[in-house]
Amino acid sequence: MVSWIDADTRSAIALTLQLACLTTVLLLLLATPLAWWLARTASWWKAPVVAVVALPLVLPPTVLGFYLLVALGPQGPIGKLTQAWGWGTLPFTFGGLLLGSVVYSLPFAVQPLQRAFESIGARPLEVAATLRAAPLDAFLSVALPLARPGFIIAAILSFAHTVGEFGMVLMMGGNIPGQTRVLSTQIYGHVEAMEYAQAHWLSAGMLVFSFAVLLGLNWFNRGASRVAA
Repeated sequence: MVSWIDADTRSAIALTLQLACLTTVLLLLLATPLAWWLARTASWWKAPVVAVVALPLVLPPTVLGFYLLVALGPQGPIGKLTQAWGWGTLPFTFGGLLLGSVVYSLPFAVQPLQRAFESIGARPLEVAATLRAAPLDAFLSVALPLARPGFIIAAILSFAHTVGEFGMVLMMGGNIPGQTRVLSTQIYGHVEAMEYAQAHWLSAGMLVFSFAVLLGLNWFNRGASRVAA
């Protein structure tokens, strides 16, 4: 085994994968009804909601992390609630790290799903209604299968984006070994300690992973386009 894969690095890899998997599952659960509503509604609220969802794309992660720290801290409104319920405070815990990751990666799940639902159009659901399918049944048996490519893209992007997080992770979780230290902060720690060889290997691994994800998405989109044609 390569010498730089020590116990601390293995722990960071395991924590990164755990965080990315949980974040992806939570995002798909939260983003699906939200994306469906955005794809179907004509409400005045659609534009503000779309803007809020897209905020992580333009705001520095440190800004989002700062306001989450304020809200979840001991004097914050959510922090007071979690303390009153006996949960303590979430910042600098894995729970806080998970919440920050869900917020920061939200547009990477919502936007592909919204586009997938919009591409379905009204016709398949109208046909399902003529066959006396209830709205929920039509959603589960018609809309979800037709939106399958959007779910695949949303899951891949959410997972990959979570793996590559740094600013939000550092703000919400810090760099606590075995608890909140993920790959990105592990690399940061190596650079701070001037351990450039270890930082190089981990960074190269992240680079290869990111390239593979983007290449795979490109191939998947090309294949989906050919099937649709």
